[in-house]
Amino acid sequence: MILRSKLWRVAGAAFFLINLGGTVWAVANGEWTHAAVHVGLLIGAYVAWPFAFRTPPEDLPDEQLDDERVAYLQQSVDAIALEVERIGEGQRFNDELRAERVENSARER
Repeated sequence: MILRSKLWRVAGAAFFLINLGGTVWAVANGEWTHAAVHVGLLIGAYVAWPFAFRTPPEDLPDEQLDDERVAYLQQSVDAIALEVERIGEGQRFNDELRAERVENSARER
């Protein structure tokens, strides 16, 4: 049993005990609506619990990426890096133009 499954079982048990205790406490104090909410939560959890574990967890592939996929991924990363560099060069050029315009307008005054 994996840790996640154990944690869900502990959480389910805590949910059950808290709602059962809440039901007893609400009935003892004559709070019938409060008790009905706890009973509804218990019934809802009882109905929903089997559906929570209906699908088996997917096994992740253990095999390493083959060389072709790694090469394709590297090519994609290189292409993105080139495009980012082009954008950076364009932004630097625009910043230089703005700086020149500011200097020229300051000289004209």
